[in-house]
Amino acid sequence: MEFLLDPGIWVGLITLIILEIVLGIDNLVFIAILAEKLPPEQRDKARIIGLSLALFMRLGLLSVIAWLVTLTKPIVQFADLSFSGRDLILLFGGLFLVYKAVTELHEKIEGKPEVQSTSEVVYAGFTMVVAQIVVLDAVFSLDSVITAIGMVDNIYVMMAAVTIAVIVMLIASKPLTVFVNRHPTVVILCLSFLLLIGISLIAEGFGFHIPKGYIYSGIGVAILIEAFNQFSKRNVVKHESKIPLRHRTADSILKLMGGQLTTQDADGHVREAKETFADEERYMIGGVLTLAERSVASIMTPRSQISWVDLDDSPEEIREKILSVPHSLFPVCRGSLDKVISVVRAKELLDVVDDQDQLKDLIKRHRPIYIFEKMKVIDAINTLRTSKGSLVLVSDEFGAVQGLVSPLDVFEAIAGEFPDADEQLDLVKLDETTWKASGMLDVYQLELELGMLDLVEDDAGYISVAGLILEKIESEVQVGSTLNYQGISFEVTEMDSNRIKTVLIRH
Repeated sequence: MEFLLDPGIWVGLITLIILEIVLGIDNLVFIAILAEKLPPEQRDKARIIGLSLALFMRLGLLSVIAWLVTLTKPIVQFADLSFSGRDLILLFGGLFLVYKAVTELHEKIEGKPEVQSTSEVVYAGFTMVVAQIVVLDAVFSLDSVITAIGMVDNIYVMMAAVTIAVIVMLIASKPLTVFVNRHPTVVILCLSFLLLIGISLIAEGFGFHIPKGYIYSGIGVAILIEAFNQFSKRNVVKHESKIPLRHRTADSILKLMGGQLTTQDADGHVREAKETFADEERYMIGGVLTLAERSVASIMTPRSQISWVDLDDSPEEIREKILSVPHSLFPVCRGSLDKVISVVRAKELLDVVDDQDQLKDLIKRHRPIYIFEKMKVIDAINTLRTSKGSLVLVSDEFGAVQGLVSPLDVFEAIAGEFPDADEQLDLVKLDETTWKASGMLDVYQLELELGMLDLVEDDAGYISVAGLILEKIESEVQVGSTLNYQGISFEVTEMDSNRIKTVLIRH
């Protein structure tokens, strides 16, 4: 046991363990690539069998170390070239590595066209994969054992180093396999390493010694560059995860829609190029993408613009109110808009306005439907569908009416405004970079018009252009007040008391 107290033994053991792990990484990577061809339930078994065979092969080769020494004697003569048993093993092993690396690279880069009638994935046979692993183990084990023989004289130190290295690789095999096969660029890089090692083994077989330092230094630089690449990708994914899903989805789809469609004639020449989607189509698809994000309050007709009928008025006043506006549906209230008792059609109301009994029967047949102002538009669609074309009232948490919504409002959120005869457009384009907007303009609509996704922040407390200006400008807002936000200039051009009425927008 005195040899255990020798510092040289421990230094040699530790150094050899590190080298054996480095040399075994190539074997482990190829086992990971081959195991991926098997069904998921057989992959762990293949890895364990592969590394166990590698351990037994290396221990077996170490036990016949005297025989390995004789492998350096020439046994084949060809012209001026002579080959020993070691040279032949390295030569054929290198050729095998080159063949497998090139085949795998071709499959990964070019792909194999497959026509499958079912959704089942075709896997490689377990026996075939294990057979390839055995051949690889033989090649890599020889390289590993030769390295051990060249570094240490004590057979027990060699066996201990090989055993520990294989155990470490066995523990690291599964996470390494998952990592390698999750990142296609790493697979290509590993196959390139194997191609490089195969070429070096062929050179060794022909008697041209390539220092391992040159090979592993190149591999080390490539691994470092790939590590930076993976780190950069991880940061991109991490950054994207902070962007709202609507922004990411809409941005990806809108970029896709902005592509060009080219057509070719029979000779292969480009005949014309046109946009895949027109501006109107991009606008509408962008509008659809916002429905899951927008609240009902962002598309409703606000309380101040609701035309309603008061049952406390005389029949003449009710008739005059109905005929003065081009609306087909009216909330029927008693005293105030917060006391809605029905929503009826203008024609039906005009027919019974002079008959109190018929008016009561009409009101009873149409009960008002309420939704919460913070409900998402996508969730409110089912309620609008069950309303059968009627108006749906929007209330706050205290039950006060804040506005009303109709199916037309949802359609306008997708396709743009369709103003009534008594309405003005909320957004008018003056030139290519300037728009005149109402303070009540929906900010989501402005996003669609400008092709942006950054005007509405997460949990924003505003839904209109006026709300955006009031929230971002800390001082008192008056005519001439300006706001520069996300590269957009907002200038207040008209006020109604303390309410922003008109805004000039420049992009």
